[in-house]
Amino acid sequence: MQRQTNDPRPRRIHCLKPTVRAFPMIKSVTELRAVVGFAGRWAVLLVVACAQSNLLGADLGDSRHTPRNPPDDLSTMRPFRVPHRMTLTVGQDEGDLQGKDDKIIQAAVDYVFRLGGGAVRVLPGTYTMRNAVFLRPGVTLRGAGLDTVLKKTPCVSSRGIRDADWYEYGIQVADPKGFVPGCGIAVSNDKPDWPPVRLFTVTAVRENVLYVDRLIEKNFWIPDNAKVQTLFSLICGNDVDDVRIEDIVLDGNRAENENLDGNHGGAAFLQYGNRWTFRNVVAQNFNGDGFSFQVCDDVHFENCRSINNASRGFHPGSGSQRPVFKKCVAKGNSQGLFWCWGVCDGLAEDCTFSENTLYGTSFGHRDTDNVLRRCTIERNGKAGVLFRKEDRECLSGDRNRIEECLIRDNGCADGCGVDIRGETRDIAIVRCRFENSPKGKQKIAVRIGPEAERIALEGNAFTGCPVEVSDLREKQAAAKDVHP
Repeated sequence: MQRQTNDPRPRRIHCLKPTVRAFPMIKSVTELRAVVGFAGRWAVLLVVACAQSNLLGADLGDSRHTPRNPPDDLSTMRPFRVPHRMTLTVGQDEGDLQGKDDKIIQAAVDYVFRLGGGAVRVLPGTYTMRNAVFLRPGVTLRGAGLDTVLKKTPCVSSRGIRDADWYEYGIQVADPKGFVPGCGIAVSNDKPDWPPVRLFTVTAVRENVLYVDRLIEKNFWIPDNAKVQTLFSLICGNDVDDVRIEDIVLDGNRAENENLDGNHGGAAFLQYGNRWTFRNVVAQNFNGDGFSFQVCDDVHFENCRSINNASRGFHPGSGSQRPVFKKCVAKGNSQGLFWCWGVCDGLAEDCTFSENTLYGTSFGHRDTDNVLRRCTIERNGKAGVLFRKEDRECLSGDRNRIEECLIRDNGCADGCGVDIRGETRDIAIVRCRFENSPKGKQKIAVRIGPEAERIALEGNAFTGCPVEVSDLREKQAAAKDVHP
């Protein structure tokens, strides 16, 4: 809206006075007059505007408007306006902070966060984890590659011997041995309600009562077989944004631990957090998920591996948008990459999903507009790629694309490379290679269920697969023709 004034004079456009100096392409006043005479007033205004832009340095490549000296160059009097964040080292026998367990790493994270963010560098060694490391905004946790290992302690479990109500801070157990202040615990029961588990940190142990860091907010009663176990994630974040995890190994010590559901934990677990980056991180041997994140946007993985975890390798959870997986490996889990509920606009590129007991990757409940590109999906137990059957048409995993992938030797007796179930629609499988070795069990390259719609297959190659495409829609239509 134009500003109203009482001035009756017409509004005028103010611009630079056209001079030869303003026009470096014009060599003389005579040439300038020729331009004005030929083009008229409006052309002059346009040229003047361009000249003004040129004079103001609109060309970002103009070296005149690039700082000649960095802000910390002591040879100038430029102000120091770029903050330099702290890097704090943690080691077992050296470093700024020294220790061998989760508490020393947590202390470093909290210290750096208090100073506005920065990096915690964890020196080589195996660190004993009795609780998760809870990350803070703006903090980078960086190890020394395979030489820095965060390893979970064996699980301790005890049944509850007194009803614990939702408004209490304590839980009485049969045997408090192994529960110590600072340890992480999961409290659960056999009652089929949600959530089935609650996670806490023990703040004190008084005789056989475990006091925790907040209200338990759920009833854990004796008739429902309430129990307490030292189960927790190794890295955790809740309502935390802008975190980087790099060059570190997360070992869940699966052989000595019970299962922790992937909706509540994992070797690395985050919820309601955005813009996390994992680079060169290994999640292995966790009795649950390797990497799990719920309701999180823009979570990126690069060169990460999820190996021999009991449940999912990578679990982009409910409502997570734009997850990216590049050059990652998921091997020996139940599922390699599990697109959960409502995961959209994700990308898995140059990844390998192999030897998982169920599926290499699977899509389902409102998982739409995702891309698998140049991935290797091989030797998975039931199928390479599964599109899950949902209860209703509106819940199917639609508009997903598989391109330039190698899909081979998946399944058991009559294995399937890509299995499209339910009312799934608008799936594109483009320029993929389907291979079945002489001893392979991938008998069907692509199976299209009878309710699927608009499945596009373009430019794919098939080697050794007895059935290239099993389209059950055609069989259903033929059956209707035979039995009108």
